[in-house]
Amino acid sequence: MHRTTSERLKRIQQYLGVEPDGVLGGQTLSALEKRLLPIDVRLEQATSISATPPAITQGLTLSKKGIDLMIQHEISSEQYYQAKLIHPSWPGGDSGITIGIGYDLGYASTAQFERDWSALLPTYDIAKLRRVCGSKAASAKRLLSSVQTLVIPLSAAKHVFVHASLPLYASKTQRTFPGVEKLHPDAQSALLSLVYNRGTSISGDSRREMAAIQPLVLRQAYQDIAQQIINMKRLWQGRGLDGLLHRRDDEARLVMQAARTYQADELVQVA
Repeated sequence: MHRTTSERLKRIQQYLGVEPDGVLGGQTLSALEKRLLPIDVRLEQATSISATPPAITQGLTLSKKGIDLMIQHEISSEQYYQAKLIHPSWPGGDSGITIGIGYDLGYASTAQFERDWSALLPTYDIAKLRRVCGSKAASAKRLLSSVQTLVIPLSAAKHVFVHASLPLYASKTQRTFPGVEKLHPDAQSALLSLVYNRGTSISGDSRREMAAIQPLVLRQAYQDIAQQIINMKRLWQGRGLDGLLHRRDDEARLVMQAARTYQADELVQVA
């Protein structure tokens, strides 16, 4: 039976798990890119060229500038990654064996781990790392020697950070700051960075700035959001935690300068 182009597109959309509206829009294209394009191209995914906040309700639109700042604060520098983070490690406490940019295998199922990493690491390494998934604390410490010499390339770590870790925190950011997806991409990136680093709690004196940001997001009050991020520095000043002070400054700067023109190749859709 002959089907119209619209009907055929609806069937494809159903397969991709997006709304079957028969329209070849951004959501459908993103789903096609995610399934069909190679890794290096997917990292270049984009949505628009605009200084107007994107009207997106599913997921976040991040800037590469914001993502790069997050990665920088997580690994300090590429040199530090090559020297200290390129091999699996056990951070201690209740953690599992950690690889890449904060990817804790103790809290990952084997299915999730394989989904996130199987296209990026050798099959032999995947098999060895699979055996430590779900192991935490003392158990992870005992197992570390079995994987300690494996190499996790920075390029693979960045890919998983963007396409596996950040989507989890994007949804947390949207729950913590409703309406964040309507802000400019740099501001979305800054607030995701904040949630990634500090979590989602808005209760208590140590979280009063997090709570104050909520209504400011709905008002798209960029300068006030930035000021609340700067105000958080009270928690770490004089405690030898300069990295956190610099991170808050960078996040605030992203928000204050967010109303700019974005080129298509510097935007990444995370959902």
